[in-house]
Amino acid sequence: MKTSKYRAVPLAAGLALAVVTAAVPAAAQSHHAPAAQRVTLTNVDDGRTVALAAGDDVSVMLTGYRSQGLNYTWSIPQSSTPDVLRRTTGGTTPTGSASGVLHAEKLGVATITATRHCRPDPGRICPGAVLLWKVTAEVK
Repeated sequence: MKTSKYRAVPLAAGLALAVVTAAVPAAAQSHHAPAAQRVTLTNVDDGRTVALAAGDDVSVMLTGYRSQGLNYTWSIPQSSTPDVLRRTTGGTTPTGSASGVLHAEKLGVATITATRHCRPDPGRICPGAVLLWKVTAEVK
């Protein structure tokens, strides 16, 4: 009986020590290295400025639309400074929507832009205006 008591105490103490030791690095790591974040931008974010940290991603989702025989379509979002904010994916849809993901590489400022164009149905005429969508990204 005495033997099992002595075995149980060191085992329990050892397990408690292992749990405490394993928890310390995870807590310390989350304190010093915050997880990368993803910022999502849409049509309504035109003119906005966003603050990012290196390693963050920006997801841009612009929605095209159709009205009275006119199709309003977006170009794929671009970065003015790819060494600061690099596009990793991008594409368009048949409905005129466009999307892209941009990754914050290093400190600096970049402008994300896309343009909206009109494509008319046969027999229709588009207005001559092209809309510029623009967001300033500050990587700090």
